[in-house]
Amino acid sequence: QVRLMESGGGLVQAGGSLRLSCAASGVNFKIAPMGWYRQAPGKQREMVAGISAGGITNYTDSVKGRFAVSRDWARNMLYLQMNSLKPEDTAVYYCHTYSSARNNWGQGTQVTVSS
Repeated sequence: QVRLMESGGGLVQAGGSLRLSCAASGVNFKIAPMGWYRQAPGKQREMVAGISAGGITNYTDSVKGRFAVSRDWARNMLYLQMNSLKPEDTAVYYCHTYSSARNNWGQGTQVTVSS
């Protein structure tokens, strides 16, 4: 059973930084693509950043140059370093992987950026 557990969210002022972590279990982490999504109130869930099994990354345009996704294959951990945070980054952030022929999500962690 795939389990994803996020941590690291919180309240931060605009311009600040946060680092999100996701602990993955029940998935072949060495080959699984991983990613971060977010959902703001009243909006659809959107992809923020993804990282392939080989370490290739991609980002939505609004976070390029500010966010960095990384993974630790030895510890089955996924990270999202978020710098220069803006109020529009406020959302619940979810860890995601596609494994066992289905989408798998964590419970989410709240990120709130005050102006």
